[in-house]
Amino acid sequence: MWVLLIINLAGKAAALLVGWSAPAAGLALWFGPDLLLAYHIFVPNAQGLVRMHRRFATARREVWLTLDDGPDPADTPQILELLAAEGAHATFFVIGERAAAHPALIRAIVAAGHEVAHHTHTHPLATFWCASPGRVARELDDGLAALRAAGVTPTRFRPPAGIKSLWLPAALRARALTSVGWSARGLEHWPGGVEAVAARTLRGLAPGAILLLHEGPRVPAAIRVHALRRVLERLREQGYQCVVPAAGQLAD
Repeated sequence: MWVLLIINLAGKAAALLVGWSAPAAGLALWFGPDLLLAYHIFVPNAQGLVRMHRRFATARREVWLTLDDGPDPADTPQILELLAAEGAHATFFVIGERAAAHPALIRAIVAAGHEVAHHTHTHPLATFWCASPGRVARELDDGLAALRAAGVTPTRFRPPAGIKSLWLPAALRARALTSVGWSARGLEHWPGGVEAVAARTLRGLAPGAILLLHEGPRVPAAIRVHALRRVLERLREQGYQCVVPAAGQLAD
């Protein structure tokens, strides 16, 4: 993070020095570092601010299935049934507010052998990038409190849509949280039905991939759960297992 900030400040200083004699160069020096910083904040798997793990090491035909935005009283029980039927394991990146409202679902996820991870307390998609240090701390701490009340102490975190904050790296380190990205995601709000979501999720499928799907009311009704079923079917057809990797297996 500090390297990006130093580059940004150095660009501003250089722009002031050359701006009068070379306006074009001055503008490039002024705005170029801003674009670089924005890239690392808004591009989900950019590594400059926070190390976002996008794969894991394995010699087997294994993938890591991750599910964001739960728990959901309609979707989560169905998802647990699907995973059990396929012998699949997954990580549920849950929202703290929803965990507090449905602690029994958190316990059910754990009892079924899956991992529960942190996805902020309120999922502030539009404002997380510009959140103050205090707001970032509250999003992490309130979510941790909700999960601990349900009997879970998470070690993994995913920011909303992969969007980061300048204050996030230090906040994660202080709470011993590892940030996890993805290799491919379903993009359930993009055009297309279940087959299109499954195709996007499995694009470039290879051992060690991290796959991202969502649950809950933000997903269109025609997609909810059905896309996951199709993804699991196609993984089975291609001989892949869904596992939750150990910390030492995570890679960029």
